[in-house]
Amino acid sequence: MRILVTGGAGYIGSHACQRLLRDGHHVVAIDNLHRGHITPMNLLAAEYPDQFAFIESDLGETPTVLETINKHNLDTVMHFGALAYVGESVDDPLWYYRNNIVSGIGLLDACDAAHDGKGISRFIFSSSCATYGDPPEGMIPVPEHCPQSPTSPYGSTKLHFEHILKEYATQRQREDNPIALTMLRYFNVAGSDRTGVLGEDHAPETHLIPVALNTALGKRESMSIFGTDYPTPDGTNIRDYVHVEDLIDAHVRAMDRIEIGQVEAFNVGIGKGYSVREILDSVRRVSGVDFPVHESERRAGDAIALYNDPTRIKSALGWDAKITDIDEVVGSAWSWFQKHPNGYGDK
Repeated sequence: MRILVTGGAGYIGSHACQRLLRDGHHVVAIDNLHRGHITPMNLLAAEYPDQFAFIESDLGETPTVLETINKHNLDTVMHFGALAYVGESVDDPLWYYRNNIVSGIGLLDACDAAHDGKGISRFIFSSSCATYGDPPEGMIPVPEHCPQSPTSPYGSTKLHFEHILKEYATQRQREDNPIALTMLRYFNVAGSDRTGVLGEDHAPETHLIPVALNTALGKRESMSIFGTDYPTPDGTNIRDYVHVEDLIDAHVRAMDRIEIGQVEAFNVGIGKGYSVREILDSVRRVSGVDFPVHESERRAGDAIALYNDPTRIKSALGWDAKITDIDEVVGSAWSWFQKHPNGYGDK
């Protein structure tokens, strides 16, 4: 297939590009490089010069996106491009709505106008378990029919864009020009590709595992646990951590198996939750480093416990996480961080 990967220079998007290129697809990545990195794009371009292209642009630049789709004859979109920090979204919700919704509509305008109005044929959306907020009693692990009630503007932008996509798919169906639409609501993503080429490099870094690994590396003097009084066994948040390569495999399966005219939503997670303290214990085991941790107040917008019920995605797509041991997930990230203590070093 010929695939547009939005947010392709980001952590998850770059791993998607890598997998798709290895599978023999033609890939065009688009990213404004606000938080993405040019280094992985250059690495992939050097390895796959005839299959890969990178376009630096904002998704809201509809003419540029439209020209890109038509020029490269792209038929599929994997949409990862978004701002994705819960706390930041609480502090600046308008920025999140402008970027995740308004720019997303600009992307859809291009997708709809492409190929002389025939449009693209497949769209896979990077949604989030944050759309569920704090699931009600009896809804942990979280199934797809769990009520969606976000507790942060970030989660709200993901949910609103799901609604927009469903309406767009309905419009395409009415016009007898259906689209295959898949919304993947994933839980926490972690790890690095096992060849050691790509990794996780955010600025600012707020994700638990990279923060802990940076602390183990001595790049931070200490780190904090935000909230130790949650109603969980050890008082800290519980999350489901899916390895990034397993996550991308779910996208590939959705692309290959969801047929034109279908509209589907799947959760992507291993089906098991780990608390913050359990993650820190794993980082200590993997790195062999004991590092200082401070206890701080809760952060606004953080849900208590979120982990997946993988039943539906297993049944529909045949997907199952291959890496479920948390030390293996952390270990893949630790290996990359040791080789790249300053990240990609391109910013």
